[in-house]
Amino acid sequence: MGRRNRARSRQGAGDDFPDAPESAYTAPDGEQTLVLRGVMTPKTRTQYAAVLKGNLLSQEDAWHRAVEFLFERLAVRWTIHDVPVGNQKQLLARFRMTTQDERAWIRTVMREHCAEHFPDIEAP
Repeated sequence: MGRRNRARSRQGAGDDFPDAPESAYTAPDGEQTLVLRGVMTPKTRTQYAAVLKGNLLSQEDAWHRAVEFLFERLAVRWTIHDVPVGNQKQLLARFRMTTQDERAWIRTVMREHCAEHFPDIEAP
């Protein structure tokens, strides 16, 4: 079997598995919609616990890093004023440029999402 055939068989291999569930959250002003993933791997959960604990960081720095870590792992798409952002690098860059109000909304959404999908996770 050649390289192309192996690549084709890998592409079709995931078709038997259902897609991870996603939840969409719309901001109160209706101008933003954030779509979050409903699945988190055990390894990601372990990494998140370590980030939240933040042994080498101050408590506030660890808290901010935990928010960013969750956003990075859970965000699938973010539509702002009808402009979709779906690339992981762009999502993270846009998150880092958020206003205080946007960031507060995102934290609220992530807390709500974690309470529903990951009750064992302590959301920041």
